[in-house]
Amino acid sequence: MTRQQLRRTLDGFYRFLIVDRGMGLITAQGYCRTIRPLLMRYNSLKPTHEQYRQYIFTMRHGGYSYNHILNTILALEHYTSHKRYPLKIGRPKKPKRLIPHTLSEAEVARLIQAAPDLRQQAIVAVLAFSGIRNRELCRLKVSHLDPAMNRLIIIDGKGQKDRFANISSECTKLLLDYLTKYVRSSDAFLFTTVRHERKLDTADVRKIVRLMAVKAKLMRRIYPHLLRHSLATNLLNRGASLLTIREQLGHAFIESTMIYAHPMPARARAEYDYFKPAYL
Repeated sequence: MTRQQLRRTLDGFYRFLIVDRGMGLITAQGYCRTIRPLLMRYNSLKPTHEQYRQYIFTMRHGGYSYNHILNTILALEHYTSHKRYPLKIGRPKKPKRLIPHTLSEAEVARLIQAAPDLRQQAIVAVLAFSGIRNRELCRLKVSHLDPAMNRLIIIDGKGQKDRFANISSECTKLLLDYLTKYVRSSDAFLFTTVRHERKLDTADVRKIVRLMAVKAKLMRRIYPHLLRHSLATNLLNRGASLLTIREQLGHAFIESTMIYAHPMPARARAEYDYFKPAYL
């Protein structure tokens, strides 16, 4: 198997996913990246069913995450269907997700204030107040800011869905101050790199958040998606409903939002004291 053969095969697989399966571009690209090392491992464009099974068996015993294994299974099932020798593999049982230790309101405030300039402060403030995903932030354009309504317009988010994401008036003011200093046209990306003014990559955002966390002396791993988890938890702590949080985060199913409904003894005590019957 030559590099040219591998590239042509993956190009054909990519077209198959887009045209025949109707997948989004990001999903199709992900499946192609997933299937590539498998083909390279066996040095074949059409590994046997037993080789596929052995690959998954090795992953299951190798400590790979549930999502990585599931995505690999889906990728190889689509690939074998594309190659006209379909294979069906059993799905691993989905583990019960645990929400990582989220940031308190005070910790998020420290993170935002630790920004060395207005641009980085605006980036982290948007992540913190809106709860949008890293990739969604990178795709934001100036025209996607609606300052009159204090919200962002998310175009082609996860699942190829458009939605609104609310932000605070303080975040809106920060963005307007940012756009006053960094003037951009309405069709330009809201945030770009400083040196070449190119579209931000998700790795750029992760680096910004990581460095600001160090400066804020938050002595643990901080990453963009943790701000999404933190917004949901802090909204819930303040009494927001799960339906409100679902709309804010853009979840397709309420079950995805239910992971934030973990036990909160302090809130349970406060709600009991507020709603308890007046027996005495």
